[in-house]
Amino acid sequence: MNHPGEVEGIAVGVDAEGENIPAVVVAARSEFLPIVVTADQARAIQLALSGEPFERPLTHDLLVEILTEFGGAIDKVRVDDVADGTFYAKIDAERYDNGTARKFVFDARPSDAIALAVRVDCPIEIADVVLDEAGQPPERFELGGGSDPEVPEEPDDFDDFDDFGDER
Repeated sequence: MNHPGEVEGIAVGVDAEGENIPAVVVAARSEFLPIVVTADQARAIQLALSGEPFERPLTHDLLVEILTEFGGAIDKVRVDDVADGTFYAKIDAERYDNGTARKFVFDARPSDAIALAVRVDCPIEIADVVLDEAGQPPERFELGGGSDPEVPEEPDDFDDFDDFGDER
């Protein structure tokens, strides 16, 4: 079963070597799912969440523009599996040809899928298998560095990233 997910923000955890590592935090099924991402991926998601305009299109903005120009649309994204600590995602899209919808499913890194979802405001779904393995209680996180918890002013901290999933 899939559950609706909502991006709560970008957080920063500490790995076993004491290095800061960013994660996108998605709320689903009354749990938080932290997905480790690179600093660039975190910034791309944060820019989309904040609605901050960028002078030229970033990669995800360009992809949305190209998809739209070719008559396509993203219907939803899904984080649907986790194996050996690595998350897997799908992008469900469609394109209209002469009034007939043609469905497509693309494999994607969760960070890319989420970056696209926040840009086009489409649903994000998280599978039970993913939440069962990597979901965390919300009280473990301190999100909300600003007035809106979805758009922290600065990435927030949470402890011990060792048992969180990776998307690489």
